[in-house]
Amino acid sequence: MHELENAYCNKETLQLTVRTEKNALLDRQAVAKLHEQKTDITIWQSTSKESEATFCVDFGDYDLEVSAVGYLTGRKEVEVLVGGTRTPKVEIILQSDPSAVELSAGDDAIPPKLRKDAKRAVDELKSGNLTNAQKHLGKVYAAVPSSAQVNFLYGYLFLQLKDMEKSGTYLKRAVALNPRNAQALILLGREQLQQRQTEEARRTLEQAVIANSADWMAHTLLADAYLQQKEFEEARQQAQMAIETGKGSASAAQLALGQALAHLGRTRESIAALNSFLQTNANSPNVPQVKELIAQIETRDAGNAEPGGEEPKSDLVLASSSPSLPPSAWGPPGVDEVKPLVAPGVSCPTQQVLQMAGERVKQLVDSMSQFSAIEDLLHEQLDPTGNPLTKETRKFDYVASITEERTGFLAVDEYRNNRDELPSLPDHISTQGFMTAALIFHPDMQENFDMTCEGLGQWHGNATWLVHFRQRDDKPKRLEDYIEADQTYGVSQKGRAWINSDNFQIVRVESELVNSVQRLTVQHQIAEYGPVQFQKKNVQLWLPQSVDLFLEINKHRYYRRHSFDHYMLFSINSEQKSAAVRGAQQKEPQSQ
Repeated sequence: MHELENAYCNKETLQLTVRTEKNALLDRQAVAKLHEQKTDITIWQSTSKESEATFCVDFGDYDLEVSAVGYLTGRKEVEVLVGGTRTPKVEIILQSDPSAVELSAGDDAIPPKLRKDAKRAVDELKSGNLTNAQKHLGKVYAAVPSSAQVNFLYGYLFLQLKDMEKSGTYLKRAVALNPRNAQALILLGREQLQQRQTEEARRTLEQAVIANSADWMAHTLLADAYLQQKEFEEARQQAQMAIETGKGSASAAQLALGQALAHLGRTRESIAALNSFLQTNANSPNVPQVKELIAQIETRDAGNAEPGGEEPKSDLVLASSSPSLPPSAWGPPGVDEVKPLVAPGVSCPTQQVLQMAGERVKQLVDSMSQFSAIEDLLHEQLDPTGNPLTKETRKFDYVASITEERTGFLAVDEYRNNRDELPSLPDHISTQGFMTAALIFHPDMQENFDMTCEGLGQWHGNATWLVHFRQRDDKPKRLEDYIEADQTYGVSQKGRAWINSDNFQIVRVESELVNSVQRLTVQHQIAEYGPVQFQKKNVQLWLPQSVDLFLEINKHRYYRRHSFDHYMLFSINSEQKSAAVRGAQQKEPQSQ
C-alpha cells in the first residue's frame, strides 16, 4: 500500500490475507489485483511479509485476483458496503501450480552454516539466474555431496543449461540416494524422453508413479513413454489416470489420450480428447500438429485413407520440454532463451509499471549530480568451458555524474583512480556505464525501446514485474557505445528488468547485444541494484551493488565482476565537472 494510504484513508479499508491450501501464510510475496466492476477502476497491491495487504476503497462490488509464482491465481468476488461498522476482511487460498517443479533447500544433511547458501541457490534457480545458482550450489555440494536434494537441484540446473550428460548424472545420483523422490524421478524421466531413451524413461517413470501415484505429471509422461513404445492401451490408461488425478490441471494429458485412442480405433473419443486439448491449450506450439492429426483421423474414419497410409503420429511433444539454450557453455543463457518463472494467468499493468519505474529513475537523476564509491573489480580470462585461465583483482576510487544536457540525452561520466597502483585495466579492457542499464526506463529514454511486461515474477523473495526491452531499429542508440581504435560504434541492446511490485524500484537488469559490434561478439551484463541511504542529505537512492559481465572480444572470453560500496553523494554544477571525468574515455576496446 502507498505510504499516503497507510497514513490516512477517508474511504473504506479492505484487509486481505493470503494463505496456502494447507492454511499456512504464503511464504512469498503475492500481488493482488482489485477491480471495481462499475467504474472500471483497478488497484494493485503487494502483500507484506505477513502475507497481508490493505486497500483503501470506495463501496462497490470488486473482483479480486491474487497471484504468486509457483501458485495458481486465486479469484474471489468482494462486496464493500456503505458505512460498514468494521473493516471488511477477506482471505484467499492459493493452490500450488501442479505443473511447477517444487524447488526447496530442505535437507537435514545440509549443515546449518550452509543452509543460507542452499536457500539462496533455490531463490536464484526460481528467478532463472543460473550462474549465481551454480556458485551457491557448488559451495553446498562440496560439503555434502551425498545430499539427495542438492543432487536434485544440480540436475535441475543442468537441465536448464541443456547439459543433458551432467543433468542425468546428478538426477540419477539423487534417485539412488532417495528412490522415493518422485520429483527427481519425474525430471529424470522427462530428460530421458527428450533424449529418446524410451525404455529407460519408461522404467524411471513407472518408478515415479509408484513413488507418488497422485502426481498427474508422472502419469502424463509415462503415457508418452508408452506411446513411443506403441503400447497404446497402457498409454490410454496412464493418460486417463493423469486427467483424473490432475483435476483440471492435466489438460496436456488429453493429447496423449487422443493419440492412444486413435491407435486403438476409438475415433470419436480420440477426436473429442484432441479437441479438448485444443480448447485448453490454445497457445501450445503443438496446435497445428494436433489439428493436422484430427484431420488425418477424420480422413481415415471416412474410409478415404490410401492403402498403406501412415498411422496417426504418436511423437507429439508434451508441454513439459525445457527451453532451448544457446550453444555457449561459458556464459549465462541468452535473455530470450530462458524466461524466469512467472505467476500463471496474471495480467500485467504495463502502462503503470513503465510510468512508475520511469518516475523512480527520473527521481534518481534529479536527486544527484555526482556520487562516489569504492569499486572492487574481479577479472578472469576464461577457457571455452568457462574455467578461469587468469585471475586479477583491482580496487578503485570510483566517481560518476549524471546529467541531462537536453531532453532525451542523458550523460553518465565516470572516473576511476586506481588505489592499488597496478596497471589500471586488466587485458586493456575498460568497462563502464553501469548506471545506464536502469536509465532506459527514464521517461525521455523509453521511446527508444520496445518494452513488454512479461508477468509477475520474484527476486529474492519479493514480487517483481518482469519487463523485456529491445532497442528499436528506427531510434538512435543512446544507451551504450563500443570504442575500438579511436572509432565509436553504437550498440543495440536487449534484456529484461525486474521491477519491485510495491515501490517500482528497478532491482535487477540483465542485458546483451542484439548484434555483434566489430570484435565484440558477446556482451552479457547482469546488474543488481539496492537502496543506499545518504544520511547527510536524508535521501535514499537505488544504485548498483554489483555487475557481472561476460565478454567475448576477438574470440577471447572474459568474466568480470564489479562491486560497489561506501557510496557518497554530493552536488556540483556543470562548471565544476572534472576534466578528468570528461576525459575518462579510454583509447582501447571498451564497453560502456
